[in-house]
Amino acid sequence: MQICFAGGGKMAEALIGGLIATGWAPASRIGVVEIAAERRTELAARFDGLQLASSIDAAIAAGFDLGDLVLAVKPQHVADVGVAVSEHGSASGGVVRVLSIAAGVTVTALEGAFGPATRVIRAMPNTPALVGVGTAAIAGSTRTTDADLSWAEEVLSKVGTVARVDETALDAVTGVSGSGPAYLFLLAESMRAAGIEQGLAPELADQLTRQTLLGAATLLCESGQDPADLRKNVTSPGGTTFAALAVMEQQGLGQIVGRAIAAATERSRELGSA
Repeated sequence: MQICFAGGGKMAEALIGGLIATGWAPASRIGVVEIAAERRTELAARFDGLQLASSIDAAIAAGFDLGDLVLAVKPQHVADVGVAVSEHGSASGGVVRVLSIAAGVTVTALEGAFGPATRVIRAMPNTPALVGVGTAAIAGSTRTTDADLSWAEEVLSKVGTVARVDETALDAVTGVSGSGPAYLFLLAESMRAAGIEQGLAPELADQLTRQTLLGAATLLCESGQDPADLRKNVTSPGGTTFAALAVMEQQGLGQIVGRAIAAATERSRELGSA
């Protein structure tokens, strides 16, 4: 077994799919500990040969290697996994390193849950990983080696891009990219609703909104140009875009986004210290 997942939710599913699709590991060498029977059935149906267990104890009894563990459970369950591994994990050789995608759980908390000998990497991914275009940032502990960080990068890169940061930056990362997809989804909701209000059929308003956001994001990423330059390129003085952006500027869109990201960053700090 090359890797084991504690938790089999959507983000874990995305990572598993990426690891298999890129040839990093076959399904038969990936283990998943997932307590929900229905979810285990879903994962088994999607990934033929995936090794599944209902608990840490069951995983050890089945011969799972927990040495490299991706922690993909809800934050409130991290301590429970740590206790189970500490009590019974020695039968599998113990956990050597943990890559955690549990939101808000600090490196210190992870070390407390899994023990000081475990090398931990904390990650902040985002939901576009579900379609292979996510972005994640990672931070390690003082015991984490460069090889450990490279391993974490290798795993997460199967579903997007990865950046190394100091742990102190992860709250801001959460505010920008972790929560960021929701900002775009809210914009999409508003654009679609406004299009309908202006007389477009709902299906057309939806189609135009989705394709416009996709096209703009693709242009932004592939052109390498500054967002401000791209904006200026499509804004003719006195034109339609000029009129629309004038309203956004009058309403303080930039300040709203800044306050929103600051609020998300602060909430991430609060959750990490809870």
